[in-house]
Amino acid sequence: MSTLSDAAELVVRKSITVAAPVALAFEVFTGDIGSWWPMASHHIGEADCAAVVIEPRAGGRWYERGIDGVECVWGQVLLWEAPRRVVLVWQLSAQWQFDPTLRTEVDVRFIAIDDRTTRVELEHRGLAAYGADAMAMRDTFSSPNGWTGMLDHYAQVLAGRALG
Repeated sequence: MSTLSDAAELVVRKSITVAAPVALAFEVFTGDIGSWWPMASHHIGEADCAAVVIEPRAGGRWYERGIDGVECVWGQVLLWEAPRRVVLVWQLSAQWQFDPTLRTEVDVRFIAIDDRTTRVELEHRGLAAYGADAMAMRDTFSSPNGWTGMLDHYAQVLAGRALG
C-alpha cells in the first residue's frame, strides 16, 4: 500500500536560473527544444532523431521526428500558458516506449527574477504510475542523464544566445 510520503518521494523537482528574459526562456524550452534536448541519446525511434517538437497549444502533441520522417509520440501538451507555464503529459514507459495508458506530468514554470534573468522550475510528477519501476524511474529522471543534465544544457544554450 502506498502512502502520501511515498507519493511525495515519487516526484522529481529541479530548478535552474537562466540568463534570459521569461519570453526567451519559454520559447527556447518549448519552441526550440531541439537546441538543448540530447537528441542523439534521448529518442525512442529506430532512426536517429532529427527534431523534437512540442506543439504550442493545449492538446498539442509532444513528439520526435526521426531522420527517416517517422514521428514517435512522447505525450501531449496539457496546459499552455506562454510564457509562464507549460504542463506536458509524459507517456513513455520504463522501457522507453510510448504507452497511451501511462500518464506522468512535466510541469515547467518560468518566473522572472528581473528583465534578463528567469528561474525555471520543473516538476515531473505522477511517477507512481510506473508501479514497480517508480523509484528507478525517479532516480533516472533526477540523474545527470535526466532532467538535471538537460536543464544544465538548456541553461548553457540560453547563455550563448544572451551573449550572441
